[in-house]
Amino acid sequence: MSISIAIVEDEKNYNNALKKVINYQNDMKVIAQFFDGKTALHELSGLSPDVVMMDIQLQDMLGIEIIEKLRKEMPETQFIMCTSFEDDDKIFHSLKAGAMGYLIKGESMDKILSSIRDVYNGGAPMSFSIARKVLNHFERKPLEIKDFDELTTRETEVLELLAQGFLYKEIADKKFISIDTVKKHVGNIYRKLHVSNKVEAINKFNHFKN
Repeated sequence: MSISIAIVEDEKNYNNALKKVINYQNDMKVIAQFFDGKTALHELSGLSPDVVMMDIQLQDMLGIEIIEKLRKEMPETQFIMCTSFEDDDKIFHSLKAGAMGYLIKGESMDKILSSIRDVYNGGAPMSFSIARKVLNHFERKPLEIKDFDELTTRETEVLELLAQGFLYKEIADKKFISIDTVKKHVGNIYRKLHVSNKVEAINKFNHFKN
């Protein structure tokens, strides 16, 4: 029984090249090609392919959005992101959405074919550079948790309000404390989280929450 595959890729030459190479294999077949996100979103669930090769940045929408919307309707389908992006946020957003593989478009066709077989058999194929980023992320996580554990309850509350966009005066009013006390808490937050400004503190907080 061959592996059924759908390709969602708006770069037509690359889409057709993938189809040609995949269909040349004895154990897999392309059952659908999509060149835009909206058509893929509308038709994919009715096809239920074994594997979807998904471009992350389509011209009309993000491939991540398609996975998020279809994941529950297509529990047996495995999604592989095939993209030119190595951005950390896109990688982790893709994996959280339900993608089981993440390949860079510069990968050889042999790597792409082996990844399709791998994900079909329960694996989670990734390009080497992506796997390295994922490992680095999880190596950093315990340190970040330790940093946040050092915050007092009040400092955590202040940081949450900063992340929500409140100004120092508004935080002071909400917590019935002086602006100077808010500034003192913020200084402690910067020191404990090893950051130098509000943007870095909020980014680290949002990253930690996710």
